[in-house]
Amino acid sequence: MPASVRTAVIPAAGLGTRLLPATKAMPKEMLTVVDRPSIQWVVEEAIAAGIDDIVIITSPHKKALEDHFDRMAELEAALEAKGKQEMLGSVRHITDLATFHFTRQGAPLGLGHAVGTAARHVRNEPFAVLLPDELLPDGGQTLSRMIEVAEATGESVISLVPVEGPEICNYGCAGFSEREGNVIKVDRLVEKPTFEDAPSNLRITGRYVLTPDIFEKLERTEPGRGGEIQLTDAMALQIDDRGMRGLVVDDAGFDAGQKADWLRANVELSLRGDDGAEVAAMLRAALESNGF
Repeated sequence: MPASVRTAVIPAAGLGTRLLPATKAMPKEMLTVVDRPSIQWVVEEAIAAGIDDIVIITSPHKKALEDHFDRMAELEAALEAKGKQEMLGSVRHITDLATFHFTRQGAPLGLGHAVGTAARHVRNEPFAVLLPDELLPDGGQTLSRMIEVAEATGESVISLVPVEGPEICNYGCAGFSEREGNVIKVDRLVEKPTFEDAPSNLRITGRYVLTPDIFEKLERTEPGRGGEIQLTDAMALQIDDRGMRGLVVDDAGFDAGQKADWLRANVELSLRGDDGAEVAAMLRAALESNGF
């Protein structure tokens, strides 16, 4: 049986152009969702699934990501001196979440290239990939189940969610030959198919558990459009060599890289929090005052 998944790779080197001008000087992953940066939600998801080793792929303008997960002695000393123990605990909690490693993607050459930069750290073990734009605040349940399937089969596992109608044309899509419950045997991957050519209505989400041979497949993958190396192209090679499974889930979470969904994440997650009743009252008042 393969080794348990201990490492998560989070590719966070993108420019965040969909959220400009907010991301002109601030990494998109540092935009706050409720009470913490979006990347912290993703890190906490990985930790909830039993992962304690985090590799974050960054770029030269993303130092704020490293600072967020590092100790800040001056801030901690100031909070302690003022007796603000709750705030101090929340600050220290961030750095104690896991062991963090940061590596830079030298050029914007695609998701596959970004994942490939983690090869030296991951070495010869299965690992998880979590895209930081996509928030899945389910307490790590989906990722934990993906890890279980990977351990049972020795294959890579991708997360999939059903979509309706032509929406599938906007995403990567998985075809399958067998299904048992919510686990499928993937037989092909198609990037942004036409509605007529889509092999299913299952779109790929931003969660992967990959076997380490993906790195050799990435080395063999030719750059595609824009000179980028696509992760889906390398995964297609895995399907041919050793097979792949897909876990079909009901909820894809939130796409925090889009303005409307970032706002939806803030609203819905606020409603689920301790201040949910207060937030609900505020929303009702705002709707009434604006004629809704």
